[in-house]
Amino acid sequence: MDLPKQIYVATCPVDMRLSFDRLAGLVRTELGGDPRGEALFVFHNKRRTHVKLLWHDGSGYLLLFKRLDRRRFRIPMAIPAGAASVEVPARELRLILEGVDAAVLRAARRTARAA
Repeated sequence: MDLPKQIYVATCPVDMRLSFDRLAGLVRTELGGDPRGEALFVFHNKRRTHVKLLWHDGSGYLLLFKRLDRRRFRIPMAIPAGAASVEVPARELRLILEGVDAAVLRAARRTARAA
């Protein structure tokens, strides 16, 4: 299964007890998106220890729930003022799900190139 081309990370924390319908409702009302469209939506809790991914694959919703054992999810920090969500590329989603801070990796790459 390929990841959708559009991936949006919600900027505000969400109650992790929410499931398919309530998360789809948040996509519509808070993020201004179409939960049945081709995008994947990422939600996190206040402590950033849990994330849920919501995606409609054309035949129904998929909901993936992940909890990190030791670290916290690194949600993108470059958030425009007032933005309810931030679009991220698939490679950054992979880093988020691994608990890796993409900004730290970018800075390390710049330092390595400069040396």
